[in-house]
Amino acid sequence: MGRPHYKRYPGSSIVIGQNCQFNSSPASNWIGVNRPCMISALKEGAKLSIGERCGFSGTVIACARQITIGKNVRCGANTLINDTDWHADDPRTSQDAPVEICDNVWLGANVTVLKGVTIGEGSLIGMGSLVNRSIPARVVAAGVPAKVIRSLE
Repeated sequence: MGRPHYKRYPGSSIVIGQNCQFNSSPASNWIGVNRPCMISALKEGAKLSIGERCGFSGTVIACARQITIGKNVRCGANTLINDTDWHADDPRTSQDAPVEICDNVWLGANVTVLKGVTIGEGSLIGMGSLVNRSIPARVVAAGVPAKVIRSLE
C-alpha cells in the first residue's frame, strides 16, 4: 500500500528478496505510518541486502556501508535502520559500521537500530526501543538503550 522510495548511489547495490512488503501509506498499518518506506544505498560500495518475506511499514533503511536483513523480518511502523551517522564530513561522527538483522527478527513500532549492531535470530525488539548494541538470538529486548528483558528459549 502506497509508494515506497528507493535511492541507489552509483556503484552501490540494493538486493531485495521475494515476497517482501513495503507499506507506505498512512492507512497501511493501524498504528499509523507517518512516512513512506525509504530504502537507500547512500555511497559507492554500499551493500543493502533484504531477505525473503520481510515486511516494512514506514521504515527508513539508510545504508552507507553494509546492512544485511535476513528472511522473515518484520519492521513495525516507522522503524529506522542505519549504518551511518549521516554526516561523514563532521569530525564528531565515527566511521560507518555494518548492521545485521538475522532471520525471524521482529522490530516493534518506532524502533531505531544504529550502526555496528547485530540482532540475533528470532529476537523481538520492543516498541520505541533504541538498539545501540548487539542483541543475542531468541530474546526480548526493549528500552532506551535496548536491554535484554527475557529469553525466548
